[in-house]
Amino acid sequence: MLRYAFLVAESTFDPAQISDLYSRTVTAHIFESLYNYDYLARPYLLKPNTAAAMPEVSDNFRTWTIRLQPGIYFSDDPAFKGRRRELTAQDYVYSLKRFFDPAVKSPLYSSFRQEGIQGLEALREDALKRKQPFNYDKPVEGVKALDRYTLQFNLESPRPRFLYNLAGGDTYGAMAREVVERYGASVGEHPVGTGPFKLEKWRRSSFIRLVRNPQFREVLYDVQPNADDAEGQALKARFQGRRLPLVDAVEISIIEEGQPRWLSFLNREFDLMYTLPEEYADVALPHGKLAPNLARQGMHLHRVLASDRYLFYFNMEDPVVGGYTPEKVALRRAIALATDVQAEIAIARKGQAIPAQSVVSPMSWGYDEQYRSENGETDLARARALLDVYGYVDKDGDGWRDLPDGSPLVLEVASTPDSRSKPYDELWKRDMDRLGIRLKIRLARWPENLKSARAGQLQIWQLGFNNSTPDAQLGMELLYGPASGGQNLGRFKLDRFDELYREMLVLPDGPERLARLREVQRLTTAYMPQKYRVHRMVIDITQPWVLGYRRPFFNQLFWPYVDIETEKQPKF
Repeated sequence: MLRYAFLVAESTFDPAQISDLYSRTVTAHIFESLYNYDYLARPYLLKPNTAAAMPEVSDNFRTWTIRLQPGIYFSDDPAFKGRRRELTAQDYVYSLKRFFDPAVKSPLYSSFRQEGIQGLEALREDALKRKQPFNYDKPVEGVKALDRYTLQFNLESPRPRFLYNLAGGDTYGAMAREVVERYGASVGEHPVGTGPFKLEKWRRSSFIRLVRNPQFREVLYDVQPNADDAEGQALKARFQGRRLPLVDAVEISIIEEGQPRWLSFLNREFDLMYTLPEEYADVALPHGKLAPNLARQGMHLHRVLASDRYLFYFNMEDPVVGGYTPEKVALRRAIALATDVQAEIAIARKGQAIPAQSVVSPMSWGYDEQYRSENGETDLARARALLDVYGYVDKDGDGWRDLPDGSPLVLEVASTPDSRSKPYDELWKRDMDRLGIRLKIRLARWPENLKSARAGQLQIWQLGFNNSTPDAQLGMELLYGPASGGQNLGRFKLDRFDELYREMLVLPDGPERLARLREVQRLTTAYMPQKYRVHRMVIDITQPWVLGYRRPFFNQLFWPYVDIETEKQPKF
């Protein structure tokens, strides 16, 4: 049994209704996508999962035809009335349609809408216009089952990277219609998939237990590590040909505070320290190496630069920080310039991050470690000068800057009431005090903040985004106008940005697409709808009895590949 802890509570286990990393980690192991990333290949390698082979692509990346493996079955559930339920192409058709159903309110709807899947948007508009339930039975040209095991997508425009959408069981995994119709609004509490694990017990925001799915087909450990990856080659030699999953169960506790999570790991209550609390980086990694006392116990360090970006976004519809006029742009840029990222890295992150320069994350297409922009700068003098020029000065003599019209200037930043967030809140308060701007911290638990963010009720929120594909366009969606209220939490809307976004969707990777990406970087720096702060060094530590662990970059799938040497575990 693999035991570890999440630092943030899950939200739901309905793939169509989630966007948070922690819920997606669970659904990735319950539901299955057509394709998967090789567990050990770096930076990535895509290969068939429930599909029998790689897709047949034609008509300039507009038509994608995929054949499924027969003989794949869902885990048992009362919705199937005692029958074995085989996975079919129609299950993927139905699952995709759910993202377009207005009643589902999927935060990922905009992600699939932008792919231009023929007929789905019209189906959604018809339901909205007629105020009738979404018609799942009406065929559409864009996604259809040609036969029981053949699935075809027809897209309005070329989509050279459409394959990435088909490689995420955490979101686009196959669901059975019978299960959704049986459980209705509570389907997120009853996830039923074809993957290696099934949910056995769930105490919301507290404890999750998953066990091996008895109906899971025979899938063998088959990996392709890089030739120069000695550790990966050793894992391949040890496990190649073993049936997956290697463990029988996974138990996850929700522990938001860093100290109890760290102490529980040291007390050997957990097998994996997943995302070491930053406040313990000096203790666990003095001088960048695993502490001698931990090394003597046989623990193993896993440290990687994540394909992520930690940022704060401005609500572009907020009357204080939103808007596109010069004085509003100046305010956001001044706030960004006054934010001391180097202090954040040194003090709060204990050196475990690098400054971010733009929306583009490490390991994603178009990332250049030599790229520099104003986004990566801290300059308090310039920040003050910007505010002075545009009229954000102290008009009433109370020592704090006011808005140009003389009303009080107050920033409200959303945060969470835990020890992990406190150092960041304190640094931000210090930075804004130096700038002469009053700052209020609005505290709520992470799921509540996410709900408020989607409703456009937060002024500023700090959070991290992990890439789930190797393409930079994924991060850009967080600023794409039509995605407002979904992935675009800050509701940024700029015609030129949206135009570049659409052009990049259809272009193959190359100089033309890269030129547009560089313009995107310049635009986002100029308007500053988001301040990109850091790319994080993610640190995980495993106990001596854990074998085969490696944090995945672009999906959340790793449980099946981890083994536990039970004879090495302590006997209590």
